[in-house]
Amino acid sequence: MADFIKIYNENPNPKEIEKVVKVLQSGGLIIYPTDTVYGLGCDFTNIKAIEKIAKIKGVKLEKSNFSFVCNDLSNLSDYVKQIDTPTYKLLKRALPGPYTFVLPGSKSLPKAFKKKKTVGIRVPNNSIARTIVETLGNPIISTSIRDEDDVIEYTTDPELIYEKWKDIVDVVIDGGYGDNEASTVIDLTEDEPYVIREGKGSLDIL
Repeated sequence: MADFIKIYNENPNPKEIEKVVKVLQSGGLIIYPTDTVYGLGCDFTNIKAIEKIAKIKGVKLEKSNFSFVCNDLSNLSDYVKQIDTPTYKLLKRALPGPYTFVLPGSKSLPKAFKKKKTVGIRVPNNSIARTIVETLGNPIISTSIRDEDDVIEYTTDPELIYEKWKDIVDVVIDGGYGDNEASTVIDLTEDEPYVIREGKGSLDIL
């Protein structure tokens, strides 16, 4: 059964963060808060953990569209091809924030993503998520946890999330109530930005 760990966004407790990071390093799955909806994540270097998430989501790994959650933009060149100045300025303007940017993938992506031509980069405006990634030392793979209920797309209450996921994942973080609107997804692989999904992030940044 999953651990249920309370972490405060204003001042994430290093001991609790360390617990979560150890779970990720051992191939575990976590549910954690972002600045939008709660996400399901794992260490992006652990192929078995990534395969588990693909199975839970019912998708083939090579066809999956998981995001890379990063702490900031400092190691961006490890995951994406060189980007021009206007693109970088747009990322700096928007992040941290409720956006997922689709960018051309680099050749140095982890084994699980070698065939991917694009990657979704996410830097959420949430201290818990970013501190986990910073402590881990590399991004986490992330996908939002949708609700089966047709009316409620996303569950916002961490206790209800725990009840539903406690036998599937290894840790559920209680970071307070989540949002019920996903991130805005913007494709930056062509000449002009293209909005794939309009979510919480305002389009005024474009």
